[in-house]
Amino acid sequence: MRLHNTYTKAVEELAPIEPGRIRVYNCGPTVYDSPHVGNFRTFAFGDMLRRYLEYRGFQVAQIMNLTDVGHLTQDHVEAGVDKMEEGLRRLREQGVNVSNPYEVADYFIKEFHEARRALNFRDAHRFPRATDHVPDMIRLIQALLEKGAAYRVGGNVYYDVTKFPAYGRLSGNTLEQIKAGARIEINPEKRHPADFALWKTDPRHLMQFDSPWGRGFPGWHIECSAMSMKYLGEQLDIHTGGEDNIFPHHECEIAQSEAATGKAPFVKHWMHARHLLWDGKKMSKSEGTFFTIEDLLRKGYSGHAIRYALVSTHYRQQVNYTLKSFDDAKAAVARLDELNRRLQGVYGAGVSGSETLQSLCEAAEKKFVAFMDDDLNVSGALGVVHEFARDVNKALDDGSVSSASAGAALKTLVDLCDSVFGFLPPVAGSGPPPDILELGRSRQEARARRDWKESDRLRDEIRAKGWIVEDTKEGPKWKRG
Repeated sequence: MRLHNTYTKAVEELAPIEPGRIRVYNCGPTVYDSPHVGNFRTFAFGDMLRRYLEYRGFQVAQIMNLTDVGHLTQDHVEAGVDKMEEGLRRLREQGVNVSNPYEVADYFIKEFHEARRALNFRDAHRFPRATDHVPDMIRLIQALLEKGAAYRVGGNVYYDVTKFPAYGRLSGNTLEQIKAGARIEINPEKRHPADFALWKTDPRHLMQFDSPWGRGFPGWHIECSAMSMKYLGEQLDIHTGGEDNIFPHHECEIAQSEAATGKAPFVKHWMHARHLLWDGKKMSKSEGTFFTIEDLLRKGYSGHAIRYALVSTHYRQQVNYTLKSFDDAKAAVARLDELNRRLQGVYGAGVSGSETLQSLCEAAEKKFVAFMDDDLNVSGALGVVHEFARDVNKALDDGSVSSASAGAALKTLVDLCDSVFGFLPPVAGSGPPPDILELGRSRQEARARRDWKESDRLRDEIRAKGWIVEDTKEGPKWKRG
């Protein structure tokens, strides 16, 4: 499996720090406003990556943060206004009863979770909230001060970028370039224009926390380092985000994390999704090109169709969306849904037939993996899915597909379109889920080699999970226990 690494600008083999286990950190939403479709393209990419890693047999630990403090409107200009305060003002103008930034965060966190569930995201193993981890940030800042990588000016603490020679390698923004392009009125507290705040004091700020340097609040960048290392360790396998996170956010994360721990690299694979355009323009409320997931749901698009549109293009490709993109996705999901229903019908009907689809399934799965292992080549993988659907539909039209063969095709369809891509709608009253089907397949193999003890054990395991399998001349029949 090979993935593109933003740091090295090359596609590299995935070699986990710990064999069989992948530590993934996804930069999540800043919860001061509703995430738009472009944000969710990045989030959907992260969810699909996690799903595919699990499909390939890895144990994945996934963390997605919720930024509810310290994110300024001007990240590299220290006078920026906190976006949580902007969110408070905006919600009040809309008539929403909120009295402080914490309630703003609660409002948009709830909205975010509703949207990601509508898009069939798997739950991250943790959704750490920045305000819950301020003590962790303070400890990390103290470590940087002790190592001489940071300095204090009154109640403010800054990271000294000149102490980290590798600063700029992720983004290509060298210290010389930053200094040459710095504003005339630079912050006089800073030793270098690129130095960034780890802790700030500002009595006008609504969110305040006690610290050794006075009452204040953390900088944006220190948050992700503190939360990722708390739950995933001092080195990560994969860190994802949108391309706008590359600089300064992720550049600063690398500098402060490696300086604090002395371990490099902080992240083995940096993966960034490109922005999307809407009708040829950046997403903008003033231009009428700003859409949320809720907006699209209200227009009649299902979560599965929206998800299809978001994951059906390569994450490193800038894509131009229009409503037609979602119309096309809706039609594609409907075709796959219809095949799912047809297979469920044959599978549950005990039909005998001569057609075997096993070789077709194996070939599709092999080609699918080859494309996805190539830096998540979803275009090629989806081509395999639709070719497979066409061939299976043809066999079904011929009327020669047995229930056992339909079961094999059903498992392949569910594995690729649901387990990996997550856009296959469930069929009401449908047959067993993929994990039960896999147990049934293993049981059939045990029966074929006359291993009755293993066959009985698997039958009991299937029964314990709520399903009964009956052996017939036409193959196994399933019913709920």
